[in-house]
Amino acid sequence: MKKSQAAWANKVAGCAAALTLLIGAAPAHADALSDFYTGKTMTIIVGADAGGGYDAQARLMARHIGRFIPGSPTVIVQNMPGAGSLLAANNLYNISPKDGTFLGLMQRGVLSAKFTNPAGVRFDLTKFNWVGNLSSETAVVLAWSTTPFFKIEDAMKQEMLVGGTGPTIDTETTPRMLNTLIGTKFKIISGYPGTTDAVLAMERGEIQGMGDWSWSNVKTRRPDFLRDKKIRVLLQVATERLPDLQDVPLAMDYVKTPEDRQLMELFLAQKSAARPVVAPPQVPADRMAAIRTAFDKMIVDAEFHKDATSQKLDIDPSPAASIEKVIALFASTPEAVGQRLKDAIDPKK
Repeated sequence: MKKSQAAWANKVAGCAAALTLLIGAAPAHADALSDFYTGKTMTIIVGADAGGGYDAQARLMARHIGRFIPGSPTVIVQNMPGAGSLLAANNLYNISPKDGTFLGLMQRGVLSAKFTNPAGVRFDLTKFNWVGNLSSETAVVLAWSTTPFFKIEDAMKQEMLVGGTGPTIDTETTPRMLNTLIGTKFKIISGYPGTTDAVLAMERGEIQGMGDWSWSNVKTRRPDFLRDKKIRVLLQVATERLPDLQDVPLAMDYVKTPEDRQLMELFLAQKSAARPVVAPPQVPADRMAAIRTAFDKMIVDAEFHKDATSQKLDIDPSPAASIEKVIALFASTPEAVGQRLKDAIDPKK
């Protein structure tokens, strides 16, 4: 045999041997994951109260993600509200087991918390294991139909009472940001346990509207408000108009300076990753890969989407790469811009 032929034969033999090893290794790898997860219970910590949108989406995920993880573990939900999900994020980062049995669904304010509430942060965003995002979100400002607010300019001329569910939650941070950047006169009535409670308060006439409510939740959870014309949509808090809200102006339309636009864009970046799913740091690489693969399979699964529709959940899920871009943006934001963000939504101001 010629040298070239011998070399080629050796190369083929080497590749065949390597392929054999890989084929043998793959089942062994899968078996190790299956052995670990079989009979286990996974917990999804939700940084919000039971009964709201975050809770509903966490329970949707809990019903399905286990099907795609080797060993098919049972998945449960644990609600851990407090400080706009900071309590849950701190727990997941510092206390929860780092073995692949705990996940978190956080409120998006966690992404900017190092600027807005640095004293409450006990984690490094960049060291979390980001899994994906269950939905992006467009928030709307709306007024109850019996109030004197027909367009957003009316809220720039007179005080408008809106419901708040916590100083670091969008129901309060968004109206503060709008007061700072576009001159609205929202007065936040805080203390409602959740958005559902604030909406009921609006129906009772305790408040005049909402300074931030997810448009998807308006449509799916209270379609009667739209059908019976009980509300008026005054503003979209987003970078682009939604197809079904083409006549409703954008908050960005009223922002005047480049510096203010930069600030508004940073604030809105959180809404593109509105339902971030995360795992603690230091989870073993093979289990983390299995969790991300399971999430990616789940979000394109027909049964998962059918369940979401039956629960009237408007989801727009995306894999880890989508939220990692947002994390990178906040990680690279200059301290001066972060300070402006903090000042703009500071409840003491």
